[in-house]
Amino acid sequence: MLLKIQSAYVEGIQAQLIDVEVDYSVSAKPRYHVVGLPDTAIRESGERVRAAIRNCGLYYPSSGTITVNLAPADFKKEGSCYDLPIALALLGMSDALPPRSLRGWLILGELSLDGKVRPIKGALPVALSAQKAGVKRLLLPPGSSEEAAVVDGIEVFCAETLPQVCKMLENDPVSDKPVQVRKQDLTNPPGLYRPDFAEVKGQQSAKRALEVACAGGHNILMIGPPGSGKTMLAKRIPSILPRMSFTEALETTAIHSVTGLLSSRRRFLVERPFRAPHHTISFAGLVGGGAVPRPGEVSLAHNGVLFLDELPEFQRHVLEVLRQPLEDGEVTISRAARTLTFPSRFMLAAAMNPCPCGYHGSAVKQCACTPPQIHRYRSKISGPLMDRIDLHIEVAEVPYRELTAKPDGEPSKNIAARVRESRRLQLERFKREGVYCNAQMGPRELESLCGLTLRAQNRLRQAIERLGFSARTYDRVLKVARTIADLEASDILSATHISEAIQYRTLDRHDWTDPG
Repeated sequence: MLLKIQSAYVEGIQAQLIDVEVDYSVSAKPRYHVVGLPDTAIRESGERVRAAIRNCGLYYPSSGTITVNLAPADFKKEGSCYDLPIALALLGMSDALPPRSLRGWLILGELSLDGKVRPIKGALPVALSAQKAGVKRLLLPPGSSEEAAVVDGIEVFCAETLPQVCKMLENDPVSDKPVQVRKQDLTNPPGLYRPDFAEVKGQQSAKRALEVACAGGHNILMIGPPGSGKTMLAKRIPSILPRMSFTEALETTAIHSVTGLLSSRRRFLVERPFRAPHHTISFAGLVGGGAVPRPGEVSLAHNGVLFLDELPEFQRHVLEVLRQPLEDGEVTISRAARTLTFPSRFMLAAAMNPCPCGYHGSAVKQCACTPPQIHRYRSKISGPLMDRIDLHIEVAEVPYRELTAKPDGEPSKNIAARVRESRRLQLERFKREGVYCNAQMGPRELESLCGLTLRAQNRLRQAIERLGFSARTYDRVLKVARTIADLEASDILSATHISEAIQYRTLDRHDWTDPG
């Protein structure tokens, strides 16, 4: 006897539908086979399914050959999410469950030995693929169903145990109510405390640069001695970033879903992610990889912020792989069997010391580094990578009088309001272009939206001739100037806007690695 149940397989951050075919034939000895390129977790499903069915008091054949085929069989399947469809197919063949009740469902779930249904990874990509394929009903474990329920046009059901699943499927039509999620509750979560810019003493120029960076989604590098507040400033970036649109939230949540990073309290991401990996991170950890490619930190920071503290301490070959995601907004990982592309459109925020000891150029403490040491230290960041960072700012030590004064800085909510208004202007401007912020502008948008006054043209020409800007730097200066103008609600780029954008490129001169 043969029964077929529709399920799905997640590859990268995309899901595709597959068929779980279960065949039972009479034989003297009990045998369990899984074909269709299964991994070890799938091959072990027989023991979990057998124990779960028997411990729930349901019938499991004591003899006979059970063959499970995962079709199509030309690519490798992974995970334990096929336990539930296999168990339901066996129950359908033993008349414990009407076979007709399994039609029209897409089913995934892992079974524990006592019959409980455990959560799975990638429920949101599965729901999106089911929607595209015209599937109307999706059965998922509790803890995975909430994220899938945000997808329109599909009913998502869940049950905690195998007997509850059987009882629900036997009802035709289904008497259980589908999982309900109010999108307005997702997009307006209760406020959480974040570090506030009002707590930062001094550093007004750095705060202004971070405001510009967040308003346009620009990359930023902070350079200063230890204790000047670089990390403290970076940790306050999320407090002024606008919330993601629903489309952006779907993309970001899907990535976190397949990596299993969603928690029971946060099944849908609305706040922009802030990722801060340690400088010992590997190549695969940063951009993704492994025998079966998985998203790395650059993809987990999609639509958010990737913060790299102590930038020169990262291995140079690890930093160099940032070029593609910074330029293209995606990263492609190739293996012998497959090639996967992960989205990685993020704002890079980085911090570093000016030298190994951290005090080169300091007015407070004497630097103990030799010129060759400083040269080697700064050379760890290549010119092409530096070229892709829009704003370079120096963060100096905070004077004593500012340290002892009461915090009187502008609160994050005021800065966030200006950033939000700037982003609103950009979204309105780019609504037909598929662009979300100024940092993502292409040549066509730069030509049509970054018209310069005569004084601004002369100012930019002088800077290019004096500092030796590359063509990429020229484009990035225009993008930053466009953001500065948006913060002032100005349609044209004046010399003032260009001047401020240029001052954020002071480290782009030829002698950056020269400690003199």
